[in-house]
Amino acid sequence: MKSLTVEQTTDMIIKACDAIVENKPYLTEVDSKIGDGDHGIGMAGGMEKAKTMLTEKRPFPDINSVFKMTGMLMLNSMGGASGVIFGTMFLGGVKNIEPVIELDGHLMARIMRGSLDAIKERGKANLGDKTMVDALEPAVIALENGNKEDLVQLMKEAKDAAWQGVENTKNYIAKYGKAKTLGERAIGYQDAGATSVAIIFNAMYDYVESLAQS
Repeated sequence: MKSLTVEQTTDMIIKACDAIVENKPYLTEVDSKIGDGDHGIGMAGGMEKAKTMLTEKRPFPDINSVFKMTGMLMLNSMGGASGVIFGTMFLGGVKNIEPVIELDGHLMARIMRGSLDAIKERGKANLGDKTMVDALEPAVIALENGNKEDLVQLMKEAKDAAWQGVENTKNYIAKYGKAKTLGERAIGYQDAGATSVAIIFNAMYDYVESLAQS
């Protein structure tokens, strides 16, 4: 399987929205260990809004519009740092891309690289700072290094890399947020933002894999 249509891309993002909503209790539990405990609530709220609008406003003219709509709704409905960062994850990647109607491995890698660069520019976090970057950056590298002609395998490698990134955050001292005040006491606990990124990639992989099987 090489690519997705605009409609399939819409369905894939809706699948990611559903996955975040379903994992709201898990994300709340993860965040309550070293954070404010509100990450799951914020993420689920933003993704519920995004799903509603993606469903109501479809069909979209291009791939870019699907990502833009998702990002704008997260940015405007979540508030706080998470809203800005996760809104940027969807908005930043398509910012300088001409409208396209097919999402293949090359474009997926390009979009997610744009997302990562925009997030790092905005939030200043780097790999090892115990943030969502720790899951997103390995996923982006996997997308860039993988076989772009096989979207299913590419997304599998990206989601596996994201989950490994989540696991790695347990070894880091936090540089941002409430967890920063804990110092070494934050070691042993995973980052909630990184967990959300991995859940999103996992859902996108599940979608393309199920599509390839049908």
